[in-house]
Amino acid sequence: MVPRSAPTRAPAQSPAVELLLVDARARRFTQDRARRTYEALIEAAEQAFIEDGYDATGSPDIAARAGVSVGTFYRYFDDKKQAFVEVSRRHLAAGYHRILEQLTPERFVGKARHATIALAIDILLDHVARYPRMHRVFVEMSLRDQDIGELRRAFDEVSRAKLAQLIGAIATRAVVPDPEATAWVIHIAAVECASTIAGLHGPPTIDVDRAKAALGRVIERALFDA
Repeated sequence: MVPRSAPTRAPAQSPAVELLLVDARARRFTQDRARRTYEALIEAAEQAFIEDGYDATGSPDIAARAGVSVGTFYRYFDDKKQAFVEVSRRHLAAGYHRILEQLTPERFVGKARHATIALAIDILLDHVARYPRMHRVFVEMSLRDQDIGELRRAFDEVSRAKLAQLIGAIATRAVVPDPEATAWVIHIAAVECASTIAGLHGPPTIDVDRAKAALGRVIERALFDA
């Protein structure tokens, strides 16, 4: 199965999507020193949340890791949750850029779709496996904090919309009559499989290579098999 028409340039991101993918606060810094301090605090916060979790991390811990005073921390963030939201946003944006922005219609022409799907699965698994503790902390926080839960839902919606757009370009309506619903199912299946393979729910109960191959077959059949 080939795309129904020649690939076209992807439409520009909406303002809402841009806000998710770009750190608007960092853009406002006019001095390099302020920017470096901000980035140091973000990096320190990420390491603190990964190593100690959210509840055990305090603003003084983040400041100490960054080598600045607590007062300096509060010049950049209202509290540790604001820092956590930015760390999480960056983690999610990195995954979006690494996975979804690489999936263009022309990469699914003919036999190339096998390698493309396999590569996308590998990148997703690698992304989750790189930061398993951060991913776990983020999921836990998204279930008990409204702001973080909204951030998670926003990225899920943006990712599924991007995936639905791709599916609409590479699959016929005879095979995929509802690209949005198909994107919803594939997104949940892929993310949940990646989380489980990465050990976020305990040791995987099946060989990783077998799981990856099965996930790839499920996705390919959903998109291309009549």
